[in-house]
Amino acid sequence: MASISHGKPDSKHTVWMGHVDEATADLNVFRQSFHQCLSPWGDALFELCDAALCSPAPVGSVPSLSLEPEFRRSHSSLYKSLADGDVDEVRLRELLVDHRPKEWPLVFAVDASTWDRCDAECSPERGFHYSASKHSAGQPIVAGWSYQWICQLNWAPDSWTAPLDALRITPSMDAGTATIEQVNRLVDLLPNDAEVPLFVFDAGYDGIALGDGLSDTRAQVLVRIASTRVFHPDPEPRRAGTIGRPRRHGPRFMLADEVTWTPLDAELIASVRRYGTVKVSAWHNLHPKLHSRGRWRGCDEPPIIRGSVIRVEVEHLPKPMGRIKKTRGCGGPDVASPISICAGGPTSAGSTSSTPSGS
Repeated sequence: MASISHGKPDSKHTVWMGHVDEATADLNVFRQSFHQCLSPWGDALFELCDAALCSPAPVGSVPSLSLEPEFRRSHSSLYKSLADGDVDEVRLRELLVDHRPKEWPLVFAVDASTWDRCDAECSPERGFHYSASKHSAGQPIVAGWSYQWICQLNWAPDSWTAPLDALRITPSMDAGTATIEQVNRLVDLLPNDAEVPLFVFDAGYDGIALGDGLSDTRAQVLVRIASTRVFHPDPEPRRAGTIGRPRRHGPRFMLADEVTWTPLDAELIASVRRYGTVKVSAWHNLHPKLHSRGRWRGCDEPPIIRGSVIRVEVEHLPKPMGRIKKTRGCGGPDVASPISICAGGPTSAGSTSSTPSGS
């Protein structure tokens, strides 16, 4: 196998002459397997994907992709492939999991992005969804389609992720139930003899409902919540001879009031280059006070869903932005439920404060 290197002998900028390298071979196998997931009109759909990937500018119009050199078919083929073509979703999900970076940790981010369709009033199942980049009447809400992604994360401080699943959330769907089903679907495809996968959610998700729905799933859940949330430990054992209804909740554990905090269950202090001194504090077996609405509508007595609250305090962010205190939660096999709760100010990436998530 011959090659011509650019610069140093170990340079990554190498032109291969003859046999392809391992990465290129893996890419060829992936593309061939992806093509088999598209049928009918597989060739046109495949070239349409290439055109979207290779477009030199953001794709604002699907028909304009027919003008890209990667799409070698007629203009009408684009419409016919979208109208009559199909994607084998099960096979595609298996393909993405098989080709995910094996050296990356089993940590997955779950978040939704909105494809705005403000002027397409006839778009089927168009709804009003949150948008970070576009506002309507001064509010971060636009009319369009919402797609929920699950991407595998890496420990490296960069923006590279490995998308593994995507689901369109329609107005007729219950977002919480759809999220639980999507996570379960991915967990079933992951190896069950490796580390327990961790799924990370932002403040817009209901961590309590996720913990309840995923209680029988081999997964951990980390959810960011507001610092105004209130939790409770279990009540003290009843004294002999006490009459009346047994208490279900202990004293209030207010995230915004340190006076109400119970003694720590775990603590870790470490020093890292990007964040300076990092202090992690954890309280286990806390639960919120639920009511008979939402997921628990019709329940005479909502369940007790326990989890862990984890508070993270960093000395500084990668860019100097002052001292930041954050609280997060993480449940796992050693606690009663895989629910994970987080609360408090901005994330380590410097985003704005969280909003309360429903319970």
